Amino acid sequence: MFENLTSRLGNAFDRLKGRGALSESDIDEALREVRVALLEADVALPVVKNFIAQVKEGAKGKEVVKSTTPGQMVVKIVNDHLVETLGSNNVPLDLAAAPPVALLLAGLQGSGKTTTCAKIACDLFNREKKKALMASLDVYRPAAQEQLATLGREASIATLPIITGEKPLDITKRALETAAREGFDLVLLDSAGRGHIDDALMDELAAVVELAVPKETLLVADAMTGQDAVRVAQSFHDKITLTGIVLTRIDGDARGGAALSMRAVTGCPIKLLGTGEKLDALEAFHPDRIASRILGMGDVVGLVEKATEVIDQKKAEQLARKIQKGGFDLEDFATQLAQISKMGGMNGLMGLIPGVAKVKKQIKEANLDESLVKHQQAIIASMTPAERRRPEILKASRKKRVAAGSGTTVADVNRLLKQFKGISQAMKRMGKMGDKGIPTDLLRQSMPGGSLKFP
Repeated sequence: MFENLTSRLGNAFDRLKGRGALSESDIDEALREVRVALLEADVALPVVKNFIAQVKEGAKGKEVVKSTTPGQMVVKIVNDHLVETLGSNNVPLDLAAAPPVALLLAGLQGSGKTTTCAKIACDLFNREKKKALMASLDVYRPAAQEQLATLGREASIATLPIITGEKPLDITKRALETAAREGFDLVLLDSAGRGHIDDALMDELAAVVELAVPKETLLVADAMTGQDAVRVAQSFHDKITLTGIVLTRIDGDARGGAALSMRAVTGCPIKLLGTGEKLDALEAFHPDRIASRILGMGDVVGLVEKATEVIDQKKAEQLARKIQKGGFDLEDFATQLAQISKMGGMNGLMGLIPGVAKVKKQIKEANLDESLVKHQQAIIASMTPAERRRPEILKASRKKRVAAGSGTTVADVNRLLKQFKGISQAMKRMGKMGDKGIPTDLLRQSMPGGSLKFP
């Protein structure tokens, strides 16, 4: 998400930052490009107009015109207003009520409600040890209730037993009674969706809200539906008063307009982002971090948080000492590949790394295939412990055996060894990173194949 918007804004700001002084016409030209970029990203027109007006007012102030770095000042103003448009601060789920606390998930069919329900339950258990009971109110879509039950079994989250023919209000009442009787902290109600908004859907939701009195009423919206998602959000908010929005599929080919428009149009905060299909692919929505990603400045805090979740601190310290002594081997490389996969893969990490925005075009043209990481892991797994510790002993016959054992070719093994050699050398230069972001030689070598050419 945001790739095209980031690229367009980056081009506009690069021209500004390259000048020692800015005239009003320079600012007007840049803001015209910003306006077009926002509209192309499916941002709602009223939001665009208000955004440009606010930025223009700030950008033509004396502090910008007389600044020694006026281009940077304009970027800062745009960043500040992006954050404001997105909601200024992170708004977490509000669970401050006597248990069991009810959370209702609403949205159109296919928006990802059921998966999001399981994701939220998993996240709250992992972070806060909240014990949740999930209940599907969707008695219309075939196998909808069984889908939630399956996700519950997969994640070890309790689901309300299914009673065939039971109505949504009866299910809601039984879920609340069961949760209270069995000591659950939360009740997650996965409501039915429709292909479109209709009176029957809204009446049913309103009745569920009246019965359950949910502490959170969350709209689950597909980010890929663009401005239509904003219209849907407004319709739901008018009928049942939403407390928050969950944007799903932000890892897809979304233009990003929904994220920029929804908060401004509905006044309802975006609370969570669905970043993938797995049950742990859920993250809190932080306006400042999203604004930073949009402007190509990465998200260092998000990157560190992802790393903290998957990296064992003691092992990381051991590896750091090993690298300092020049002892980085293929066992360590395999560990790093596994951690990259857990953190969302290389594609998932690109938007978080400062300094990568400039090379996104080359990365896209390289058609990065995440499955290559799995092939590399298979190749390393097919080696003996001695070969992983001392890759230099891998000669022709050994390479053939490794290729056969991993279902790859000798050429694949050679590419991996070449990439590993490049990373080993780059690791020794990590101290030279400074404030310029990740070293381009390390980034280049980290890609499967290690063949990207960056400026």
